[in-house]
Amino acid sequence: MPTAWRGHAALPNEHGHSEQWPWHPSSLTFCDRPVVTSMNPLKILRTLRVALRALRRNVMRSALTTLGIVIGVAAVIAMVDIGQGSSASVRATIASMGANNLVVQAGTAASGGVSLGAGSAVTLTPQDAEAIGRDCPAIAGVAPIVRVRTQVVYGNRNWVPTFIYGTTPEFHDVRDWHTFDAGEPFTERDVRNARKVCVLGRTLVRELFQGESPVGKEVRVQNVSFKVIGVLSRKGANMMGIDQDDMLLAPWTTIKYRVSGVSATTGNQSVSAPASPTTNTTSSSIPSTPLSALYPVQNVITRKYIQPSASQLANTPQPVRFTNIDQILTKATSETTIPAAIEQITQLLHERHRIGPGEPNDFNIRDMTEMTKALSSTSKLMGVLLLCVALISLVVGGVGIMNIMMVSVTERTREIGLRMAVGARAADVLRQFLIEAIVLCLLGGAFGIVVGRGGSYLVNKLLHWPVQPSLPALILAVTVSAVVGVLFGYYPAWKASRLDPIEALRYE
Repeated sequence: MPTAWRGHAALPNEHGHSEQWPWHPSSLTFCDRPVVTSMNPLKILRTLRVALRALRRNVMRSALTTLGIVIGVAAVIAMVDIGQGSSASVRATIASMGANNLVVQAGTAASGGVSLGAGSAVTLTPQDAEAIGRDCPAIAGVAPIVRVRTQVVYGNRNWVPTFIYGTTPEFHDVRDWHTFDAGEPFTERDVRNARKVCVLGRTLVRELFQGESPVGKEVRVQNVSFKVIGVLSRKGANMMGIDQDDMLLAPWTTIKYRVSGVSATTGNQSVSAPASPTTNTTSSSIPSTPLSALYPVQNVITRKYIQPSASQLANTPQPVRFTNIDQILTKATSETTIPAAIEQITQLLHERHRIGPGEPNDFNIRDMTEMTKALSSTSKLMGVLLLCVALISLVVGGVGIMNIMMVSVTERTREIGLRMAVGARAADVLRQFLIEAIVLCLLGGAFGIVVGRGGSYLVNKLLHWPVQPSLPALILAVTVSAVVGVLFGYYPAWKASRLDPIEALRYE
C-alpha cells in the first residue's frame, strides 16, 4: 500500500446530502495530504474543524444544548462573587466591632470577704499599657482606658451614655474608628495637659443636641465642663447588640483626675475604692486612699510627662503614688496572632506584677475569638451551600449535553458507518464526538462567564448586595466546563466509535 492514498469519496452527511471529501483509509480527517499519526497536533486540528462543521449544521440545537452550561457557569460565578462579597462584608463588620481586640482587665478585689467583681482590683497602670505596646510583637496597637458612668449634661438636657472612656488618641487605631462626621480627635498634648476636651458618638449627639452641631459647644460631666471638638462617625451595634455610638471619649488624664478620681470598679460613681483591693503579691503597694486626694492634676507624673531632676527629688521627696487604669484595650496584628498576643501579654504582666508560678493572676484577658469563629464558619457554610446549588445546575447542563450527543450519534449512524468503511478508525470517531462535546461546554463556559459577571454586577447595583469578583471562580468555571464536556460527552462518543460499519450502513 502506498504511503498516501489520494482520491475523493462522495459521503452523505446527516441530512442525506452528499459531500466530496478527499480521504485516506486510516484517517477520519479526509484530506489530500500524507498520512499523519493519530496524536499529531495537525490531525487534531483537522478533527476540530470537522467537529465545528458538524455543530454549525445544527446551530439552534447546539445553542440550546449550550444553554444549560451557560446557566450553570453563570450561576457558579454569580454565587461565588456574591458569597465572597458577603464573607468580606461579614469580616469587615466583625473587624469594626473589635474582632482583633483583646481587653486586659484588672482582677477581682474583695472587701470584708465580699467580692467586688471583675475589674475591681487596682493593678493595671499606664506603664503596663506602654510596655505591652513596646514589648509584644503580636500587638499592633494599645490604648489605656479609664471608665466612668454618669450623666452628660447640655443645657436642660441630660443623658447617661453607655460608654464614657478616658483614653488616648491610639484608641481610634485600635478600634479602626478613624472617620469623623465633624471636628477632629484630641491629641497626645491634650492627654499630657489633661485638657477638658471630648469627642462624642452619634447617639449622644442625637440625644443632647437634637440636630444642632455640637462642635465648639460645652457639655458637663460631674460638673466638669468639656469642650466638644469632634463627632465620631456611625458604627452601629457590636456583636453583643450594644450601641457603640452611645459614647464619650476624652483624655484619660482628664477623666481620671478631674472626673473620676477613683477606679470605675463597678461602673457606678457611688462605689469607692476598697480598703483591701487585692490578695496577690502586688496588693501591699497599692493605696486605699482615693486617688483624687492623692493626685492633683498638676502633680501627675508618668513617663510621658516631665520627670523631676535628682536634686529636686532629694530636696522635695514625693510619696510613691499608684496611678491605675481600668482596662488596657489592645489590637492583635491579625486574627491568627490572637493566641500569641494573649501569651505575650500574660508573660509580660507576670514579670511586671511579680506574679510567681502557681499564683493567681491579678488581671484577666478577654477576646472575641469564639464569637468570631462562629460568625465566620456560618458565612463559609452559606458560601459552600450556594456553590453546591450552582454546581447542581452544571450537572444538569452536562446531562443535557449527553442527551443531545446521543441523539446526534443516532442521527448520524449511517454517516459514521460510511466513514469507518472507508478507513476511519474507532479512535478517530471517538475523538471527533468528544471534541464536539468539549467545544459545546467551552462555548457555554465563555458565555456563562459573561452572563455570571453581568448578573453579579446587576445584583450589586440594583439590590446593593456586596459583591467581590473572584479570579479563581473564572478558572474554576472553565475547568469545570471542560470536565463536564469530557465526562458527559465520552459515552456518546464511545458508543459512536463502537458501531459496526456494516450495521451502521444498514441503519435507516
